[in-house]
Amino acid sequence: MTPSASPGPYAVFQIANYRRYFAGNLLGILGHQMLTMAVGWEIYERTGSALKLGNIGLVQYLPILLFTLPAGQVADRYSRKIIMLSTLSLTTVASIVMLWVSITKGSISLIYLCLFLNGLARAFQAPARSAFVTQIVPREIFANAVAWGSNSFEIATITGPALGGLMIGFYGNPTLVYLVTAVAMITYIVLLTGIQVQKPQEHREPIHLQGLLVGLKFVWRTKVIVASITLDLFAVLLGGAVTLLPIFAKDILQVGPKGLGWLRAAPSLGAVLMAFTITHRPPIQKAGRTLLLGVIGFGLATIVFGLSRQFWLSMLMLMLLGAFDSISVIIRHTLVQLLTPDEMRGRVSAVNSLFIGTSNELGGYESGLVAEYFGTTASVVSGGIGTLVVVLLVAICWPELRKYGALGTESKI
Repeated sequence: MTPSASPGPYAVFQIANYRRYFAGNLLGILGHQMLTMAVGWEIYERTGSALKLGNIGLVQYLPILLFTLPAGQVADRYSRKIIMLSTLSLTTVASIVMLWVSITKGSISLIYLCLFLNGLARAFQAPARSAFVTQIVPREIFANAVAWGSNSFEIATITGPALGGLMIGFYGNPTLVYLVTAVAMITYIVLLTGIQVQKPQEHREPIHLQGLLVGLKFVWRTKVIVASITLDLFAVLLGGAVTLLPIFAKDILQVGPKGLGWLRAAPSLGAVLMAFTITHRPPIQKAGRTLLLGVIGFGLATIVFGLSRQFWLSMLMLMLLGAFDSISVIIRHTLVQLLTPDEMRGRVSAVNSLFIGTSNELGGYESGLVAEYFGTTASVVSGGIGTLVVVLLVAICWPELRKYGALGTESKI
């Protein structure tokens, strides 16, 4: 159905293709969040090492570093739907192998190999998925789709870790989590198969070396985009408290796997509340200033969380951390997609995915490395302080971001 001229907060759900995509993506993220939570608990339970916990991020970062830029070119050249189906199939296989490793108490190295394959799948899926949404959603309600996409991520991130923690607490091991993840991915594949793309890709350029740099050059020329990506990159890179949550749950707060599930869910609980608030309000009028203030809040919440020794205070800070991060995600993703020509969306989305993937995965490794040698509290608190420094530097170096106006309009400053 075609949305009305004055779309409401649920306008995007008038589109049948988007409803299928939303449901499948929700299940896919749910499975990924459950998997991440289960792997973190299993590796720390079996090794007791903060560094090996941080290695979870490193092994997923490597394929993102190596393949994301080529993946953007692939997303602009080939069917984005086929790319997504292929990567989901790879993730399903990796989940099944981890299921077998968990049952047999196999090598930790094999788990890392599966995580590498999962990172490879994400490297190709992220730019294809971001650009795919523009093919099934009209431009005038794309910001609405971004907000609901953020909601689906946060809803799944709330329920995924909580369900994973309950499963581990009840069964005593993460085996069932891996099985449920595989089923979720298979269901996503079925839903995605039924989506009919009504806006076919155009301007299919051949894949070549120079094309790898097109997205980087476009991002660098578009100062608002490069500023928002830089802000998110270093904020999450330095503020990687979530990676260390198994240590907080087991050793600092002493709340076990069920408590870990709630701690993992807390940032998304705050994020989904913020995303729903943004969805039901008019477009953000001072997007640049709002983005900077949101990342400041992210850094402050990270510092207080690192110092907290009370479960309720830690939960509250994680909720605030997620709420502030939700502001950043919605603004940044909307900017990247609306300011990019369609024929370049795959490559520009790849650049975005590369740097944001770098912050999430490499940030996890950085947090584990610092925690191994300087302590968990020092790792989290120093990361929060570093985030505040990054905000100051970005605000000074890119004044275009400070002056950026209404989100989703043609007149930006």
